[in-house]
Formats: sequence, structure tokens, C-alpha cells
Amino acid sequence: MVSVTVKAIRVALLPALFLATAAVPRPGMGLPPAHERAPNIVLIVADDLGYSDLSCFGSEISTPNIDRLARDGLRFTQFYNCGQDSPSRAALLTGLYPHQVGVGHSTTDYRQPGYRGNLSRDAATLAELLQEGGYQTMMVGKWHLTRHVAPEGPKHTWPVNRGFQHFYGTIHGAGSYFAPITLCRDAHFVEEKDPDFYYTDRIAQHAGRFIEQAARGKRPFFLYVGFTAPHWPLHAPAEAVGRQRARYAAGWEQVRKDRFRRMQRLGIVKPQWELAPLDERVGPWETNPLRAWQQRRMEVYAAQVDLMDRAVGGIVESLRQMGAEQNTLVMFLSDNGASAEEIMPNWRGTGIPEQTRAGRTVQVGNRPDVLPGGEDTYQSYGIAWANVSNTPFRLSKGHVHEGGIATPLIVRWPEVFRQGGRTTDQVGHVIDIVPTCLEAARIRYPSTYRGRDLPPLEGRSLLPILQGKTRPDARLYWEHAGNRAVREGRWKLVARHEGPWELYDMEADRTETTDLASRFPDAVRRVSESYTAWARRTNVLPWRE
Repeated sequence: MVSVTVKAIRVALLPALFLATAAVPRPGMGLPPAHERAPNIVLIVADDLGYSDLSCFGSEISTPNIDRLARDGLRFTQFYNCGQDSPSRAALLTGLYPHQVGVGHSTTDYRQPGYRGNLSRDAATLAELLQEGGYQTMMVGKWHLTRHVAPEGPKHTWPVNRGFQHFYGTIHGAGSYFAPITLCRDAHFVEEKDPDFYYTDRIAQHAGRFIEQAARGKRPFFLYVGFTAPHWPLHAPAEAVGRQRARYAAGWEQVRKDRFRRMQRLGIVKPQWELAPLDERVGPWETNPLRAWQQRRMEVYAAQVDLMDRAVGGIVESLRQMGAEQNTLVMFLSDNGASAEEIMPNWRGTGIPEQTRAGRTVQVGNRPDVLPGGEDTYQSYGIAWANVSNTPFRLSKGHVHEGGIATPLIVRWPEVFRQGGRTTDQVGHVIDIVPTCLEAARIRYPSTYRGRDLPPLEGRSLLPILQGKTRPDARLYWEHAGNRAVREGRWKLVARHEGPWELYDMEADRTETTDLASRFPDAVRRVSESYTAWARRTNVLPWRE
């Protein structure tokens, strides 16, 4: 366990945890005076990528293109998402908490204001605000911010009606990489006939085309890239899987320990943090009778990360070829922690195709007698490998312990901020993306948009951090499926659904191994009261499902 004295905790805790409730968002500290040209903005979001799945964050998976962004930019080691894909995407496109814009849980309608499953029209998206400010706006990839996915249904919450002038991608949240459902061009469904179609590659190709078209114009552009990689299903071409062969023969315990050591060397984790215990549901690798299948699961997952990295490289190369690389603000992050979901055979009703394009039956479910990777399989990589992806943290996607909400964020803007591969442990959140982009574009967030009053932004610009300055901490909140948390500075209050509050010192113990709640009940009470006030203000309800 982490060694923390009660006296040291008490001295630091009292001034920090008894501050007023959420800080009022502060304006950013501005751009360098000499910079006058509005930048292009490229926002890249990975899907279910774990905190340690990039080699620049400690992984054994080779990600040289994303590493290059990190080498030229700034890595945020304490950046946060909302714990689930739809809520995170709603927050990063609006600068508000997801419950404020109707996407507190998913794209299911729970008939409560914070949980309608559609991105609310009472908020303006980053694309809408940038377009009003003169930007060209484009999107490729996963949307997953509407419950309306039928071609004949309403489309007012689709990308082309929420600020994007051009769109190529999927409306639904997940699907086959070889034949994805709800694939659209603008507002029309399309069917791809290419026998070599692979969704990650196609996202990069269309991103490159959009960049080429936009860079020829006189106005700056905003490109939002929503990969589905490495979200299940485990799908990758055979040659990509072959590049990962035998990499995971040592098993999950050893791979996780190796990642942890690399993270320590890179400065991603602090020396005083312990590696959180492996999930109690996971047994020893050496006694697992299905090691060949388990190894293959992680090989395919790693191949999906590898292919996404190559796609990012293609996007950056398109910027370079069009002479746009230097004045483009690029941000890369994940929408939540890695997923421990196990796909069951009865998932047939979730948009999974019954047959491949060649007419073979798709075998659905995590079946050890079927090796994943091909179009005729539909599997996930499960709890043990999700623990590896979320090294060194506890739990996974859907939770608000660190394994569910910690995100690798990389920011690069060569013409303005030359970071030289630095890291920062200043705390940020996906609600900070909108104010960061607006400040970079010199666009003021309005009080109204097209006749509707807008809620004040919850996030704050990251530009002061990019300038090497210290940004004052603000209290951050989470709720997902009854899991809830509060983070303020070095302290975090967190609870699982219907579970008790736990208190952790993030400076000494970010891996959440030493619960301090019983030592400081008054602190727990006061901060939990601030959570209750936040929940009331932002449409959060007690979770009943």
C-alpha cells in the first residue's frame, strides 16, 4: 500500500477539500502577440483506447506517428474523459458536461432531460461556433450522438445538421470494420463495394481528401476525426495481425508489469505510485487453459491500434503536403478507458451483420474455438487485456475510477508552441477542448446561438498550459451509470454505483490503492455535498437501471 502519514494528509487536505464549489471558468491567457493567423484545427478521437496503449505512454505497441506528435508537442498525463464514448464526445464538442446536453448515459432515451440520447439543440457544437466564425468544418468517422439512426427517420442531430459542412462516417456507435452499419456521406447512407474496405483506412483517406479540398480555400478549417479503433469487434487484416505475432506470449501479468516500468521511465507515472492489483476476476496467465486464444485477442487489438496510428500518420502527411502542418492545432485523445466488455452470442440485435460480404456466417461472441480478426468473427478482448490497456489503474470503461476516465491527450501546434516532447501533470478534462479551440481561433463563446440562450462553458482553455504556465485547478465532476466522482487538485472522491464514497490522494496514490475516506469523514461529507449540488445543477439523476 502507498505510505502516507495521517498528519501529512491532514495538513494538505484541509485547505484543498474545503474550497468553494466548482470554480468559475476563467479566460485563457491568450496567444503569443506575434501570432495573428487563425489556425486549422484537427481533433482526433480514438475509441476505447486505454491510457497506456500508445508507445509514448508506455505501450509495447509501436505507434510511431502518434509518438511523433508527442515528440513535437505536449503530453497531458492527467487529462480526463467522461468514462463512456457518447458522453465524452458530447462534452468535447460542447464544452459542457454531458448531462447538460442530453447525453448523460448513451444514445438511449431515458425520458429525463439529462438522458435523452440526442445531443441537445440547447447547446452549440464546436463545429457550429467555428463555422459561424468563418471556418470550414468537416467530420469523418464515428458520430454516436443521436438515437435516430434510421435512414427514413429524423436527422436533426446528425453531423451535417450540427455544424459540419461535410461528413463521411457512421452514425451508430460500433460495428464491423469491413462492413460498418449506418455508413453515410453527408446525410445519405452509402454502401462501399471495395473488397479491400477497412474502416480505419477509409477514415484516413476521407480525412486526407477533406484536408486537400479545404487547404485550397482561403479560410481555416476544422476537421473532427472520430475513429472506431480500437473498439470491438476485433477486426484487422491478417498481415496487420501478423506484425503482432507472439508479442503477448508472456501473458497479461508480465505485459502489464513491463508497461508500468516503461511508464515510470517516461515520467508518465510517478515513482511513489503502485501498480494497482489485477482485476479480481482475472486468474494467472500460466494456469489459463486458453492461452493461444487469449494471446490472439490481444494481437488483434494491438493490430487495430497499429492501423489507427498509420491512419493518423496519413492525416498528418496530408497536412504536410498541403503546406498546412505548421499552423494546425492537432489534438489526439481517447474517449474513455479500455473496455472490459465481453461479447455474448445473443448480441445479434445490436446491428451485427449475420453474414460477411462473401456470404459466410458471422460467428458472434467470445468463443475460444474461434480465433478473432476476420470479418466472419465478432469478439472483444475482455477484462484481463483491458487491465493491461489501462495500466497502471483500476477498472475500465463505464467506471469513474482512473481506469475508466484517464485519457492520453497529445497537443501539437508547431508554429506557435514548440514543446519538444514535454509532459504536463496539470489536470484537464474534455470539457476544456471547446474553450481551447475557440481561444486559438480568437472566437468568443456567445451567450446565444440562433436565437437560443447558451449555458456558460464548463471547461477552460488549455492554452496557458501549452505556454508553460500554471493554470489554477477547478473542481471536476463525473457521473456515469451511478458511478460518480469529484476531482479537485490532488484529491479525488469516487464511488461505484450504490457503493460508498472513497477518498484518494492523487499525488501519492493515483492508482487508488489506499482509501482515506474513513480517516476524513468530514471531508467526504462536504465534498459529496458539492457533488449533490453539481448533480442538481446539471440534470444528473440517481441511476436506477
